[in-house]
Amino acid sequence: MVSLERAYGRLLEAFAVAACALILGMTLMICADVFLRNVRVVPGWAGIEWANEVSEAMLFLVTLLTAPWLLRRGQHIRVDIVLRAVPPRVGWLFEWAVDLLGLGCCAIIAWYSARAAFASYAAGSLSIKTLVTPEWWLLTMLPLAFTALTVEMLFRMRRLWFAERAPRDDAVSTG
Repeated sequence: MVSLERAYGRLLEAFAVAACALILGMTLMICADVFLRNVRVVPGWAGIEWANEVSEAMLFLVTLLTAPWLLRRGQHIRVDIVLRAVPPRVGWLFEWAVDLLGLGCCAIIAWYSARAAFASYAAGSLSIKTLVTPEWWLLTMLPLAFTALTVEMLFRMRRLWFAERAPRDDAVSTG
């Protein structure tokens, strides 16, 4: 199980690296767009028409690719003031309650987003903006990301089970 968790961690790190590459690509694209709008290097070409649309999609993908990695690292936003105010064992139980809630939410969103992506594919729905693309291309990332979050919640719960009977020490706001 430990080697499976390590391999899964490497997969999530690859997702984070892909997100970094998307941010780099988006940065270069936006800079080129602004440059081409302000400096007429190519006659008749005033910017990259599809840059805003593609950058929106890239931001969406970056969010979905990094969410499971951030959860694994304990870097999601959390309010831990109650966890630090109650006895350690009660804080540990609160961690379990929140993890179970998170697991359920992630699994439900993975299921319904998979249904939405499949329905979009079956209907042949298109996103018509500057570019015309199949809607399911982006929708497919939702069930993949939330399935990854669901799996990470299971690993997170496993780590909690074997940890000290106290709240986690990752991402705490108090010293």
